[in-house]
Amino acid sequence: MATVRTAKTHWEGNLLKGQGTVALDSSKTGTYDVTWASRAEQPDGRTSPEELIAAAHSACYSMAFSHGLAGKGYTVEKVDTQADVTFQPGEGITAIKLTVRATVPGLSEEDFQAAAEDAKANCPVSQALAAVKNITLDAQLV
Repeated sequence: MATVRTAKTHWEGNLLKGQGTVALDSSKTGTYDVTWASRAEQPDGRTSPEELIAAAHSACYSMAFSHGLAGKGYTVEKVDTQADVTFQPGEGITAIKLTVRATVPGLSEEDFQAAAEDAKANCPVSQALAAVKNITLDAQLV
């Protein structure tokens, strides 16, 4: 069964001096301020589209990684994923770095790396971000 999740943005003013809010409408878990400065300079307590993409990518990756290993009979004790999304004004999103640290009892380093790469290639958010040419992965079994 397909699901739909909704976020809404309200924006006032021009790009450089304007401001807005992003509401996570489906979950009702929050409304966050967003500005050009929070995107291209310092966050100063506000979010950006790239931070929201990083959140989506790190969550999706962790779920895909755990699911892939469960399908092979492994139990992931923990997986910590960080996504760093690089935004270059005038160019857009130029890179994403996934940093993964996971504890998976009984899993070899070789199988761990294969599972990590598989999750990178196949999580739905990774697939949606396929236009980003530079997506890297730093995965360590801990």
